[in-house]
Amino acid sequence: MEELFQRGLVKAIFATETLALGINMPARTVVLEKLSKWNGEGHVAISAGEYTQLTGRAGRRGIDIEGNAVILWNNDLDSNSVGGLASTRTYPLKSSFKPTYNMSVNLISQFGSEKARSSLESSLAQFQADKAVVGLAKQIRKNEKARDELFVESACHLGDFVDYSQMRADIKKLEVISKRDRRRRVDAEEEIASIRKRLKNHPSHACPDRENHARFSERAQRLQREIDGLSERINSRTNVIAKRFDRIKIILDDLGYIKKGEISEAGRMLAKIYGETDLLISESIREGVFEQLSAVDLVTVISCFVYESRSEESSKVPRGDVGVVLGKISKIYGKIYNLENEHNLEPMRAPDFGFCWPAQRWASGHSLTSVLKDDDLTVGDFVRNMKQIVDLLRQLRGAIKELEPLIDSALVKIDRGVVVYAGAAV
Repeated sequence: MEELFQRGLVKAIFATETLALGINMPARTVVLEKLSKWNGEGHVAISAGEYTQLTGRAGRRGIDIEGNAVILWNNDLDSNSVGGLASTRTYPLKSSFKPTYNMSVNLISQFGSEKARSSLESSLAQFQADKAVVGLAKQIRKNEKARDELFVESACHLGDFVDYSQMRADIKKLEVISKRDRRRRVDAEEEIASIRKRLKNHPSHACPDRENHARFSERAQRLQREIDGLSERINSRTNVIAKRFDRIKIILDDLGYIKKGEISEAGRMLAKIYGETDLLISESIREGVFEQLSAVDLVTVISCFVYESRSEESSKVPRGDVGVVLGKISKIYGKIYNLENEHNLEPMRAPDFGFCWPAQRWASGHSLTSVLKDDDLTVGDFVRNMKQIVDLLRQLRGAIKELEPLIDSALVKIDRGVVVYAGAAV
């Protein structure tokens, strides 16, 4: 298609946002149906950089003196936002980098734990997190100065008004607890009574300017709560990349991928598996879930590691051996999910069974028309997911020698027709 368009034999092409990835298909005019796209989780507005990449195809170098970018009008279209997209020429670079299980194993294998950790601390993602901390720290210093000035204003000549004010604040907290939590009400009310008794005996309680002092002190305490919140945000961002690496390392150690600081045989296998679900795939291999499958069933099961549905609707799952294996994979995912939660690590995405039927039918020899007949999948989405399955099978071929014949058979069944042609075209 790309070649036909370049030669002028095809005059118009309908394309997804893949057009922005740099393929050589310059045109005189680019028409955008809408200014949003699917990001894997939902429909979001395109960024200024993505708009420039898309509309940058308009105007053929050496042929056209100008190019046209057309946006279809609709009721929700904001002309100001469109103008902002078109006029933006500088784009913020934000790192999405974060260590994975596969990356961590490879880094430890190459450099050892200490050097791997220090190299992650030097990443752009950590630099940007630290840069954000600078502004937070500046705000903390500003708040601390204002807080200290307010505490000076609240000073009482009869006694320590900060202590007196803290007791008043404690009473307010306990009163909230007493109203909201019936089980703790009795204890809270007893404590309130005890604090009120100490409050009346405090020297500052008799001060005629007590309420004026209290206003200054309460403002100071509000600032202190804000300071505490900012400090928590700083702690959550400081060394965030290295902390993630540390947590991943603990899980890898718990599961036997690292033994006494060295990468185990299982770890060397994990090092050959790339993708968001790398650890789930590796654990599934270790549990032997693929061993009794046919080539067609292997393709069907593998699809759950690469596919991501665009809707929350439950998917129809094949029965028999495939259904049993998918159940085992779900249990393995549950184990990993619990481990990640235990170590405050963002859980990996769950296996998705939404592509099992199309993958099974294609591997069984059905035509593309037959596979997509009763499915909402587009041809592009189908080919993209099948190419990901092919890529993962080739990774597994290098990671599990004993499954090579089965994987070879599976590749022959699916790397055909539009799938193999798409690979050749790329």
